[in-house]
Amino acid sequence: MSSHNPAERILCALDTTDPDTASELATKLRAQVGGVKLGLEFFGANGPAGFAQVAKSGMPIFLDLKLHDIPHTVAKAIHALMPLKPSIMTIHTGGGPQMMKAAAEAATQAAEAVGCPRPLIIGVTILTSMDTDDLTAVGLSTPVENQVVRMAKLALENGLDGVVCSPFEITAIREACGPDFKLVVPGIRPAGSPTGDQKRIMTPAEAVSRGADYIVIGRPITESDDPVQAAQNIIQELNQTP
Repeated sequence: MSSHNPAERILCALDTTDPDTASELATKLRAQVGGVKLGLEFFGANGPAGFAQVAKSGMPIFLDLKLHDIPHTVAKAIHALMPLKPSIMTIHTGGGPQMMKAAAEAATQAAEAVGCPRPLIIGVTILTSMDTDDLTAVGLSTPVENQVVRMAKLALENGLDGVVCSPFEITAIREACGPDFKLVVPGIRPAGSPTGDQKRIMTPAEAVSRGADYIVIGRPITESDDPVQAAQNIIQELNQTP
C-alpha cells in the first residue's frame, strides 16, 4: 500500500456486519480512498466469505482483528488468514516481544507460501478509547503517551512495520522510531463531526501534518448521506495541508 497522495492515506472503517452494505460502500469508495477496514464485528458475523465478498471491490483491505495470544497461536492465525490477502493486519503489542517477532516472521513466510504481497503487520499500542485514567485502572501508572512510545519502540525492535496510535502520539513516536515506521491513526474526526466513543481525536489535516501515514475514518464517511462526497471533502482538506 502506498500513501504518496492524500486519498491513499485514508482507510475507511466499514462499521457494519452486513456484507452487501460493506461491498457496496467499498465499491463506491474505490476511487476515493486508499483502502477499507474490516474489524472484529464484521469478521465475527461473516468470516472469510464476507471478507472475500468485499475484496471483490478491488480495494486493499485492512483486516483489524488485533490478534493477541501466545506466539505460536498468533503465527498460526496469520498463516490461516493469509489466503485472504489482506494489505494490513493488526496484533496487540501487549502480547510482548516474542509474539510480535513470531507475527512478523509468520507474515513473511505465509505471504510467500500464498504468493501474495506481505501485509503490513501493525501493532496496537493503547486503544484510542482509553485515556490515562483508564491505564491507571488497569494498573499502569504511566501517562498514555509514554506507554504508547514504549510499545512502539518494542514493536520496531521486534520486526513490526508500524503501530496504531492516536494523533497525539504521532510526533513522539516519529522521534523515537524514525521516518519509515508506519503510523496508522484512528481517532480522526473531520471538523464538526461527533466524537462518538473516541477520547483522543484530531482532524485529518492535523494528523497528516504531524506525520500520520494512514488515517482511519469510519462513521463520518459511512454514515453520511453521500459517502463519496464526504470522502472527497476530506481529500480536499488534506490537499490544503502544507
